[in-house]
Amino acid sequence: MSGTPKPRGGERGSVVTVGTFDGVHLGHWAVLREIAARAKRDNRRSVLVTFVPHPLEIVNPQAAPQLLTVGDERLEILAQGELDLIVFLSFTKRLSQYSPEAFVRLLIERFQMQELVIGHDHGFGRGRSGDESLLRELGKKLGFEVDVVGAVSVSSRPASSTLVRRAVAGGDLDTAEELLGRPYSITAPVVRGKARGRQLGYRTINLEVTDPRKLLPPDGVYAVRAEWRDGAAGGMMHQGPRPTFGEQDRTLEAHLFGVDVELYDVPVKISWVKRLRDVMNFPDTKALEAQLARDLQAAETALTGSRGTATYPSSSAVGC
Repeated sequence: MSGTPKPRGGERGSVVTVGTFDGVHLGHWAVLREIAARAKRDNRRSVLVTFVPHPLEIVNPQAAPQLLTVGDERLEILAQGELDLIVFLSFTKRLSQYSPEAFVRLLIERFQMQELVIGHDHGFGRGRSGDESLLRELGKKLGFEVDVVGAVSVSSRPASSTLVRRAVAGGDLDTAEELLGRPYSITAPVVRGKARGRQLGYRTINLEVTDPRKLLPPDGVYAVRAEWRDGAAGGMMHQGPRPTFGEQDRTLEAHLFGVDVELYDVPVKISWVKRLRDVMNFPDTKALEAQLARDLQAAETALTGSRGTATYPSSSAVGC
């Protein structure tokens, strides 16, 4: 690329931010609210440019983390904000070699970027070499403004996807919820199971985890909330193997309170609320039934006491 790109005639320009935005935590929302406010103030478009797949899957696959959001989950969350445009840019080996200048020229040419807003710890371009100082130099050279949004601290720690992953992997659902501004969740299709729950008196739905990169909390039995296109309910979910039945494959099987509808092939969002117990091996189905009754009572208590609120932009629509 050569020369200094200029907005095309008639274009109002845009306020852009760039990043992976896995999980879309409170720090991410601070940046997104900032670009939306700036764009509205100056009659420009607010544009988020994010990547598919996660850049580390291309640059250093062995270091690529498990993901907080897979499939359409990230879009479902982002769509609840006030952005004018969300762009999922294919992250390729070639793109990973772009210098910071080449990348900002791409943003100017494609989106008529007039302002670039980044998070406090962001760097982009080859080797993340595009830090705040370099970007400000490029802004003077190419004619765009640069601003940095400070860290959002939660319990004296800057919100980050790394901290959310650590909390989820360790089963610290309260910390994960604080960092995200909402309970941690998965959206997955309902598939047919072995109908054991029905036989035990607890009709269940079985979720298919279609992407192995999705990070799950430790296996166990959880109080959960479920949402789908036409409804929502509280419930309890078994996550993990079924040692009582000699089954070692991990499953996600949820009993939804007061729900008696067929949900096969319907995407359902399950939010983990509270871990109730470990996966257990019962001597017989009678002992399992007795424990399920205790689980149900514990789940109802947990759901009654849960916050059930979100501090990120909310919507009545469910991402199905």
